[in-house]
Amino acid sequence: MKIAVAGGGIGGLSAALCLAQWGHEVIVVERAAEIHEVGAGIQLSPNAMKVFQKLGLDQALLSAGFQPAAAEFRFGKSGRQIFSAPLGAWAEQRWGAPYVHIHRADLIAILTRALAHAAPGALRLGTGAVRYAQSNASVALMLDAGEAVECDVIIGAEGIHSALRAQMLGPERPRFTGCVAWRATTPVEKLGDDAPPPTACVWAGEGAHCVTYRLRGGTLANWVGVVERSNWTKESWTEMGARAEALADFEGWHPVIRRIIENADVHLRWALFDRAPLPRWTDGRVALLGDACHPMLPFMAQGAAMAIEDSWILARCLAKGITAPAGLKAYEAARRPRTAKVQATSRANAGTFHARGVARAAFGPMWLAGKVAPAFIQARLDEFYAYDAVNAPL
Repeated sequence: MKIAVAGGGIGGLSAALCLAQWGHEVIVVERAAEIHEVGAGIQLSPNAMKVFQKLGLDQALLSAGFQPAAAEFRFGKSGRQIFSAPLGAWAEQRWGAPYVHIHRADLIAILTRALAHAAPGALRLGTGAVRYAQSNASVALMLDAGEAVECDVIIGAEGIHSALRAQMLGPERPRFTGCVAWRATTPVEKLGDDAPPPTACVWAGEGAHCVTYRLRGGTLANWVGVVERSNWTKESWTEMGARAEALADFEGWHPVIRRIIENADVHLRWALFDRAPLPRWTDGRVALLGDACHPMLPFMAQGAAMAIEDSWILARCLAKGITAPAGLKAYEAARRPRTAKVQATSRANAGTFHARGVARAAFGPMWLAGKVAPAFIQARLDEFYAYDAVNAPL
């Protein structure tokens, strides 16, 4: 089939690669004049890496990224460790693929190069999707330049502000969570003894938390800080903040956190909005994917992984020998329960990371489990990380 993908981000590029792998003709339209990703890192857990293994991209991702030694949970001010669970080779043995941290710009570059090889000329920049129009036999993607792309299937992967989702389901009503997220990166060589550990580390505080990890072979420190605030409600991944404001939000926190903020050149911030699962993802020959249909709060590091899983399941469902609309419905049925579970788990994690007062007593059992039953920590991640989109039953 000829399939048009709206959106040239992680989800759109991954979808195009998976569809091309299954023999479809793909075209990707992206409103931006050039493909780039600013600012920060991303965590590719084993469930996402299994798809990239199938696409033959795992070695490129490993070379560009960093494999954390463990997943840690610490107190944000004292730095005292609550628990640590091994990753590295242990993760690959348990979950069937490595756990990788990678800069978003590096991931986008790898996906873009792979698409240029798999489907030369498929990526069209500087024109975005506006709406779609369909008949029983085909569907047309209308672009902002006035052009109509005739095809068999359209995939809307334009992110949280998807025009195709708005046409399909009407205006959205996201709920502001009362949290604002910061992100920044700093060369590790600037941090001295206060460099973050070579782990995926959550630092918990009262009404706030941070996440640190390393990128680019361990040479770059990535920081995400989330704080409860009511006076900033702009949902933009590229909005600049001030270093002084970030430092004020994390006054008294561990030197690892403070040093990253102090040495970062750019401090980005955005308000976190929560969205309920959508009633449907498809309309005839049109389907949504990734953040366009199941945006995640960043408290499980699974937003990109869910879009990557979507991509392979979508391709599998369209290859089942049924009609295109039926294949898209099968994709929706296969994906909605899992993504809704991850959305709910991400939402619940905010309460754990930001626990106040007596609620912090829950950290005691976590510490004990980490000491006497570390396998219990890993077992709680099995349903997320052990999932295999390549071989999962449909």
